[in-house]
Amino acid sequence: MSTSRSNPIAESEADAVSVLVVDDQAPIRESMVITFRREGYRVDSAASGEQALEMLFQTPFDLIVTDLRLDGMNGIELLRRTKERFPDTEVVVMTAYGTIEGAVEAIKSGAYDYLTKPFQPEELTLVAERALERRGLTRRVRQLEEVVRERDPFEGVISSSPAMQDVLKVVDQVARLDSTVLITGESGTGKEVVARALHNLSSRNDKPLVVVNCGAIPENLQESELFGHTKGAFTGAHADKRGLFDEAHGGTAFLDEVGELTPMAQVKMLRFLQNGEVRRVGTTSSRNLDVRIVAATNRDLEKSVENNEFREDLFYRLNVIPVKLPPLRNRAEDIPPLVQHFVKRIADRMGLAQPPAVSPRAIERLLSHSWRGNVRELENAIERAAALDRDGVIGLDDLPFADTPRNEDRLIDRARKSSLTLAELEKEYIVEVLAECNRSRKNTAARLGITTATLWRKLKQYEKES
Repeated sequence: MSTSRSNPIAESEADAVSVLVVDDQAPIRESMVITFRREGYRVDSAASGEQALEMLFQTPFDLIVTDLRLDGMNGIELLRRTKERFPDTEVVVMTAYGTIEGAVEAIKSGAYDYLTKPFQPEELTLVAERALERRGLTRRVRQLEEVVRERDPFEGVISSSPAMQDVLKVVDQVARLDSTVLITGESGTGKEVVARALHNLSSRNDKPLVVVNCGAIPENLQESELFGHTKGAFTGAHADKRGLFDEAHGGTAFLDEVGELTPMAQVKMLRFLQNGEVRRVGTTSSRNLDVRIVAATNRDLEKSVENNEFREDLFYRLNVIPVKLPPLRNRAEDIPPLVQHFVKRIADRMGLAQPPAVSPRAIERLLSHSWRGNVRELENAIERAAALDRDGVIGLDDLPFADTPRNEDRLIDRARKSSLTLAELEKEYIVEVLAECNRSRKNTAARLGITTATLWRKLKQYEKES
């Protein structure tokens, strides 16, 4: 008489729970099929990785249990292809004693767990139940995320200005298309927030949104990070690596600071936009991925094209739907609601019983500031003011610039009274802002409205000149 445990997942989802067993040894394969059927699962089997992949494309499975060592396509390759095309499918690998290294590699590649042969039927069903429980939790979390997105797809976009409302109308109109979008605007204007809204409103919102800061990736690693590499492709490539485009398969890739891509990365990006093909560094074979591209830059890419710094054909491939974000100084009516939003969020983070008020004079000063760093600079200013506040009211003295003249005003006045060239004026301004930001290149770049890479190049140039 069977004493098998009940399968709560199978009971709750009935025929939806399906398992695919992959092993080239018929006795082992058949034994596992019997075990799973006894537990109430719908189960099929395959004798090779190629057969398993073909079956997977015809009928998606909730769980795959595969041996690592298979003739032809091995278990690792089957795992990777499964995760690329069907990321929700959980995979458990089986390995013989003495080949644990392969099992560890499988875990790194996305397998839920591994079993060492020989194992008992109870071990198999226990691991399967846990893997399917995780799959169920992942699906529930995604459903909750979808509910949140439906309630507030523009989460993080605080605006009432006509200029920004026009932008949001365009975003809402094009989000459900698969067309490439190029978001332009000064640093700190909220390009990533708009990219997230595009993804949340799209039909891909149940798949990943992968954010890539192209300017933060070292030039010699851009191709590898974006498109992946094979073992031995270059010094330090000790194993195959999935690229960020692999992670974004089925979803959206947001390429921030796309103007910082190297010439070779631009070539590969153009190839992908033309035919959906990517090629890992170190291999001659290509594969197709389904990824929507949303790119952003604070650079003038048309000038970069004129200066032969950016490919013209790539620019036009990216600029299918242009979205230009207005700077904060051109939408001053958004400053008060943004201030209230940041004050509340910072108060919650600091555990305050209630957020501090903001005095009318402080609001006036905030409205008159130039906001070179845009919304990001405003958020930093409010966070500093809230941290320094002692009486529950953010006043003029709590602001980081108070009533002192703006740097721009001081330098313009000085330029009028001297013979400073434009280059000298720019240098003085950058050096002053760097000092005010305690030599933080990230904050300085945000205040200046340039990328950290551009700031680094300018500082290097100043060092050579001195």
